[in-house]
Amino acid sequence: QVQLVESGGGLVQAGGSLRLSCAASGSIFRIDVMAWYRQGPGKQRELVALITSGGIRNYADSVKGRFTISRDNAKNTVDLQMNSLKPEDTAVYYCNAKVKTGTWSALMDYWGKGTLVTASS
Repeated sequence: QVQLVESGGGLVQAGGSLRLSCAASGSIFRIDVMAWYRQGPGKQRELVALITSGGIRNYADSVKGRFTISRDNAKNTVDLQMNSLKPEDTAVYYCNAKVKTGTWSALMDYWGKGTLVTASS
């Protein structure tokens, strides 16, 4: 099994910054894409940012220029640096990873339990 554990959420004033971290552990052969999703109050879960094992990044339009995703392939970690936070960024943020647990295994989705980010106005 694979476990993802997030950290770094909290309360911040609008305009402030937070850094989220996620560490993957367990039966990991290879991690393909790592990503951050979020789910705001009354909203569906949405993709915030993703990064491939080769370092290709993609961001939701709403966070471009404010958030930066990075990963350490050797440590199986992914971070999300969030700057210029807005009240509409308030959500539970989830770490996601597509993982192969063996040479012949399929890529499977794993999720963290989430960490709450609140940006107050």
